[in-house]
Amino acid sequence: MQFPKYQAWRKAVSKAAPLPASVTEATDEETSPEEAIANGYATLRANLAAELLERIMAKRSGFFEKLVVDLLLAMGYGGSRAEAGTVTKASGDGGIDGVINEDRLGLDAVYVQAKRWDGNVGVNELRNFVGALSAHKAHKGVFITTSTFAKPAKEYISQVGQKIVLIDGARLADLMIEYGVGVSTRETYVLKRADEDYFAEA
Repeated sequence: MQFPKYQAWRKAVSKAAPLPASVTEATDEETSPEEAIANGYATLRANLAAELLERIMAKRSGFFEKLVVDLLLAMGYGGSRAEAGTVTKASGDGGIDGVINEDRLGLDAVYVQAKRWDGNVGVNELRNFVGALSAHKAHKGVFITTSTFAKPAKEYISQVGQKIVLIDGARLADLMIEYGVGVSTRETYVLKRADEDYFAEA
């Protein structure tokens, strides 16, 4: 926290992934056990997301590239690490970090740009990415960053011809939790209730 850039990054992440109102705002109404569990889960998930981004920023750049490969594999892209491994190899094409098959048959390719960033990703970075896609006659791309995208950058992407998905730090952490990348299950709770059909009169 002694570094100004780190403080700015934490502030940006907090704005990108705010806690639900039920967690951040106290109420005078009595909270049911189910609501208490839901609120507690939301708090733990938000804390975990922030921790994941902190850990990513603390690692070397090569680790982030590996993480991107692991996440894309977990989401069903590629099919094997051998097929997804090209994501970790910098192509030197000014905005492209690698290519991964969209499916196991390799019917289409998705071009990937992965950036560990401590500030908003602006239009220039995305314009370079779009230009690299055009040079490869590619139609699909994914830009992944640990920070956030500036509003003009999002507007720019909505106007280009290629299909480009932007994944900011908040969504990245969410996807890691959803697909089990960089996380492990600590506890599992199952909520049950009386089965109305079982107790219904014959």
